[in-house]
Amino acid sequence: MQNKASTSAANKPNNLLKGATGEWEVIIGLEVHAQVASKAKLFSGASTTFGAEPNSNVSLVDAAMPGMLPAINGECVAQAVRTGLGLKAQINKRSIFDRKNYFYPDLPQGYQISQYKNPIVGEGTIEIDVDGVTKVIGIERLHLEQDAGKSIHDQHPDYSYVDLNRSGVALMEIVSRPDLRSAKEAQAYVTKLRTILRYLGTCDGDMEKGNMRADVNVSVRRPGAELGTRCEVKNVNSIRFIGQAVDYEARRQIDIIEDGGTIRQETRLFDNAKGETRSMRSKEEAHDYRYFPDPDLLPLEFDQAFIDGLQKGLPELPDEKKARFMAQYGLSAYDASVLVAEKESADYFERVAKGRDGKAAANWMINELFGRINKEGTTIATAPVSDVANNAIIGMISDGTISGAIAKKVFDIAWTTGRDPIEIVDTDGLKQVTDMGAIEKAVDAIITANPDKVEQVKLKPSMLGWFVGQAMKQSGGKANPQQVSDLLKAKLGI
Repeated sequence: MQNKASTSAANKPNNLLKGATGEWEVIIGLEVHAQVASKAKLFSGASTTFGAEPNSNVSLVDAAMPGMLPAINGECVAQAVRTGLGLKAQINKRSIFDRKNYFYPDLPQGYQISQYKNPIVGEGTIEIDVDGVTKVIGIERLHLEQDAGKSIHDQHPDYSYVDLNRSGVALMEIVSRPDLRSAKEAQAYVTKLRTILRYLGTCDGDMEKGNMRADVNVSVRRPGAELGTRCEVKNVNSIRFIGQAVDYEARRQIDIIEDGGTIRQETRLFDNAKGETRSMRSKEEAHDYRYFPDPDLLPLEFDQAFIDGLQKGLPELPDEKKARFMAQYGLSAYDASVLVAEKESADYFERVAKGRDGKAAANWMINELFGRINKEGTTIATAPVSDVANNAIIGMISDGTISGAIAKKVFDIAWTTGRDPIEIVDTDGLKQVTDMGAIEKAVDAIITANPDKVEQVKLKPSMLGWFVGQAMKQSGGKANPQQVSDLLKAKLGI
């Protein structure tokens, strides 16, 4: 496959890092492990419910009891294919499950059922936007595999415990090409991938629960030189930590090389408390997991009709939705990107914008609603001002019932009391004053009382804002600002 990394801007951003002896290019590839949204595990009917008592979601297959045979979960297969279609990737109608052999206490079988040379999904792409530049990142493959259990070391000073609740849970390992060149790009890639998975409903993307995590492969080289030796930072479970891990690891490698040392290929862990990576184990270039086809599982085969059926059921995905929002509502690329970042937000916006000006609805959501949500630490689903209420506020601004300033006051009252915005405006006397006689009387009084400023504004028209502010203050914020401005311009000869 050709490297598909490209940019839409004429000039690519300079992602080179400066060292003591010159510039360095960072090469990043990501292996993202996404837990499949499924009620049962990949090869058993055991529950995948999070937070259950230790070893309560374990079947005989998950515990590797003798003679127990795995049986493929068809929903996990469908979810993997849906994800592949969402990534515009090649879907392989025939794939093979292999045994990846290694020993670890929380791996009861002594091997992991995974896919090696024949994965269910092949090459695909993801578009990311960083600092106004669009870049296409290549996807090498997506394969299905079962998760291991969990070792617990902090409950007793002399013992470690094993919880097999996660053993056998279905994972999609999504492997990128080494097309990423900075911590920002790595973060944007994982953010976009998470958004796509959540739109598709194939993974909830909850990184705090471990349902999505990344192995981050980092190497450095002089621009245009051969690829350097890479180190793999395992199981990074937040987008912020991914950026920190890339930055630290790249700097660590640069410092070693510039001091005359060499990079040893190894697996490392990220210590989020210290913001640094540390060595976990050495990793030989050709580590032998002794892969071989699992003799208990036949090759996985399906036909084009199965793929076509899943394709028809796919939702509108973020890139397509962004393009539609720009065309249908006249939004900027930035505003559309903000709104489609979560499917819930995009759906909410369309309800708020129904029958209203799209740009006005977008500005209101991004500046007022999202601002308040971030301040209060709530979510769009639990915000006390509903989509219907926000739609009503935008409508009252549009028809001149209230001004933008009054709208913010109405929104604040609705947020804290749960009252209906229309009722607030009617009951609290917040309707915008449109009586030109009353407005003109207030404007005349301000002009008469400030002759010095009248002379100044004629020389410096930008001072008109002071007069508008005084008129708005006298009206209690209820005057129409545009009417006030137009009237002042006429009376002052501006």
